[in-house]
Amino acid sequence: MKIRGYVALVLILVSFVPLDLVQRLILGPWVRLVPRHRIGVLTRWQRFMAWWVMTFVSKVGGADLPDPLHIPGEDGTLVLMNHQSVLDIPLVVSSIRGSYPRIVTRKRYLRWIPLISHMVRLYQYPVVDPSANPSQSKKMLAGIRDAARTTDVPFALFPEGTRTKDGEIGPFRTTGLKLVLRQRPWTVYLLVGDGYWERAKLKHFLSGMHDIRGTLRLLGPFVWDDPRGDSEAFIEEMRSAMVAELHRMRAGVEE
Repeated sequence: MKIRGYVALVLILVSFVPLDLVQRLILGPWVRLVPRHRIGVLTRWQRFMAWWVMTFVSKVGGADLPDPLHIPGEDGTLVLMNHQSVLDIPLVVSSIRGSYPRIVTRKRYLRWIPLISHMVRLYQYPVVDPSANPSQSKKMLAGIRDAARTTDVPFALFPEGTRTKDGEIGPFRTTGLKLVLRQRPWTVYLLVGDGYWERAKLKHFLSGMHDIRGTLRLLGPFVWDDPRGDSEAFIEEMRSAMVAELHRMRAGVEE
């Protein structure tokens, strides 16, 4: 059964090369030359990519993945999700309808990775780097602030900042999230995933892809309508809701 995971990953990576060329040579110029088509074109492409990856992971790799959920792709939508695996981004993307999310992403993905590195730039993802010096961190936070204030598509981030090691929801790294909440009112949705964390690292993901039995729940909407309000209390409320829902999922409590 382990061979299925290796075959699925090889097929995904091989397909990334021609898809990267399509993205660079066709989609990128298209949205620059015809900006009124930007949201529609980028939405369809990103949803296709999420479907492409999850299809290989499930149909070839043998993973049991949940159906996408339904989050309105409206301006002023903020999506928070716990971080268990590399599948979290496709799960977020496929759950947003009518638009695409701008996702706060690690800077390391800007390095030359076929398709992914150019996608970070094309979709104008804000980037973070835990190893950055104070000057670089200040610049990155400014990028998150500006993106949150000006975005006309949903905004998404993983407030734990890193993938969990035990499946539980870890402490939130609140600096960036507080900055996002200060920029504008938001309609907040929470995605809670489980069943992926034991396959978080690539070597475990490959050898045990067929063992993944993923679940996904949606909470919200929650209203954040006072950018000058107590964001710390609101963040704790969101984290508590996610923790409680994860425990409900593991206890087998239905939605």
